[in-house]
Amino acid sequence: MNLLRMTLWLDWGSRGLRLFAIILVAHLVIRLGNKNIDYFFQSRKGLLPRVETPRGRTLALILKSVLRYGVDFFAAMSALPLFDIQPTSILAGAGIVGLAVGFGAQNLVRDIITGFFILYEDQFSVGEYITTAGVSGTVEELGLRVTKLRDFGGEVHIIPNGSIVTVTNFSRGKMRALVKIGVAYEEDVDRVRDVLEGIAQEAAKDLADKIVEGPTVLGITDFGPSEVVFSVLAKTKPMEQWAVERELRRRIKLAFEKEGIEIPYPKQVLYPGRPRGAGEKAPDADQP
Repeated sequence: MNLLRMTLWLDWGSRGLRLFAIILVAHLVIRLGNKNIDYFFQSRKGLLPRVETPRGRTLALILKSVLRYGVDFFAAMSALPLFDIQPTSILAGAGIVGLAVGFGAQNLVRDIITGFFILYEDQFSVGEYITTAGVSGTVEELGLRVTKLRDFGGEVHIIPNGSIVTVTNFSRGKMRALVKIGVAYEEDVDRVRDVLEGIAQEAAKDLADKIVEGPTVLGITDFGPSEVVFSVLAKTKPMEQWAVERELRRRIKLAFEKEGIEIPYPKQVLYPGRPRGAGEKAPDADQP
């Protein structure tokens, strides 16, 4: 009896030591893996964001989570035989359940995978103005499953990442500010160009904090029904293109008023009819 009890104690003691070894190894692997992930992001200059940046921290956290879940899973599978449980039976049952859940979670998995690649490829970041999934706005939140945009009206649009197929980013590189001005056909086009050149030179000095290149007067770019169209082009810093366009239009309007240059607009000319005589009746509406 004592021998049997001692054998049981030795058996459970051996299992306990092996379980402790599995937990210790898993803990060390996770710690070592986390350090390597941080070092990987800090050492790859120019290819990946540093871990101190928001995008770098996000990617590092994702990789650390994948590492932790993977190590925990293999540690659990290694510990099951210590309690006389075969991992194959657990995996077989989990496979059936996972298959059933997988059909219902396809969209969730697609959103997470798409969100990971959005972060990894740095397609856009928080604070940038983009257009995607038929919605335009400033990115307020970028997660693995959803992206939140706030448009100019203040509404917040929550877009599943799986629905993001095409992204137009207005916050990267030089932006185009294009202003088109119509003047009457009777105006001297060379004089109009000289006035626009003067406006462009003044704007380049006054708006140097917003304008990167130009403004450049492209000249006559179109002929309209009642106007000759001039175009002015400038390259601006991100998110400054609309402010530059508004300021250029304001300056052009004031300069044209000062120089007497006509900007055509639709007009209605009313011709009074012939006055009727004293005994003359109004024409019948049915008469041709």
